[in-house]
Amino acid sequence: MKLKEGDLAPNFELLDDESQPRRLTEFAGRKLVLYFYPKDDTTGCTAEACSFRDNYAVFEKQGIQVIGISADSTKSHDSFKQKYGLPFVLLSDPEHQVCEAYGVWGTKKMYGREYQGILRTTFLIDEVGKIMKIYEQVKPTNHAQEILQEFGLS
Repeated sequence: MKLKEGDLAPNFELLDDESQPRRLTEFAGRKLVLYFYPKDDTTGCTAEACSFRDNYAVFEKQGIQVIGISADSTKSHDSFKQKYGLPFVLLSDPEHQVCEAYGVWGTKKMYGREYQGILRTTFLIDEVGKIMKIYEQVKPTNHAQEILQEFGLS
């Protein structure tokens, strides 16, 4: 079943970049930017993460939490965060169960080859856990600004 705006965001528990379990429910009461990205320390994913980093103070001032999810290990997430000074939580989904629950695990194509992976997608989730907006086929370099515009903050 494909998620749509107005649906309740599927709850989950994943390990963060410090190997601590985190649940979606712990962010209740705040708006949430939940972004799924393919791989730590790659060109597009680094651009997207740094865009969120560079705009993080604006999100925080408005009470909006930012969380990134990929299939990378907690160790990889920790290194990625340290290398780029990322101030937000990164969650590890190596079995891609949460990716599948959110409908972002699918067929990708590169150089004529098809493979399974994370489809770069972002969910805006409201204070009670409902999906406000879904961004598919995200352009990583200006995605944070696109979201800020959605909230009227840019």
